[in-house]
Amino acid sequence: MTAPRTPDSSAPARRGVLFDVDGTLIDSSYLHTVAWWHAFNQAGHDVPMHRIHRLIGMGSEQLIDEVLPADRDKDGDDAIGDAHGALFSVHWPGLKPTRGAAELLRRCADAGLVVVLASSSNVTEVAAMREALGSDDLLTAVTTATDAEHSKPAPDIFAAALSAGNLRPEDAIVVGDARWDVESAWKLGLDAVCLTSGGISETELREAGAVAVYADPQALLDDFENSPLGRLVPAG
Repeated sequence: MTAPRTPDSSAPARRGVLFDVDGTLIDSSYLHTVAWWHAFNQAGHDVPMHRIHRLIGMGSEQLIDEVLPADRDKDGDDAIGDAHGALFSVHWPGLKPTRGAAELLRRCADAGLVVVLASSSNVTEVAAMREALGSDDLLTAVTTATDAEHSKPAPDIFAAALSAGNLRPEDAIVVGDARWDVESAWKLGLDAVCLTSGGISETELREAGAVAVYADPQALLDDFENSPLGRLVPAG
């Protein structure tokens, strides 16, 4: 993979976009759903897929807590998380970007915006997704689960992304696909633009507080100049 773009420290103002990855830039939400479903089944837990899907984007520990009884033996939780990771890894070679994902990243970078990937996935999963995107030359920074003490809906990953991009909350926007992205962003005073490419409805995303909702990166790209991202572009 190409090395990320080096920030221009001489720039008078830095504005940027913090991109979630799963479901936002990579079409993987349903792959994660199936992987979690198998992982829970292997551990003897019957969890419906529709319940899992609505929690994709939440950190693994929080997701497991949401679907399993509070009085369970939590000693098996790590094994469930590991099983999910192993099952999801089978799909790495076939991962595909969502429609217009790479082109949207390029539009942001060409407009002078700092581009940061802010994923709650681990380093190896993010590496696989970056390979699928093929856009490392457009990135200022990449943050993963190792950069956050607590995963979404805690704000840690976006706080780390702001720091990595040398950005202030008032000069950045989050692009995600789940209510957890909106909630995490809100805790830091960040606006969130959401995409329905992860399978969550526009109604739910707007109710969560998304300032704008688009079908996928291509739809956001098509409306770039009128979108919150376009309004973030430095004048001149």
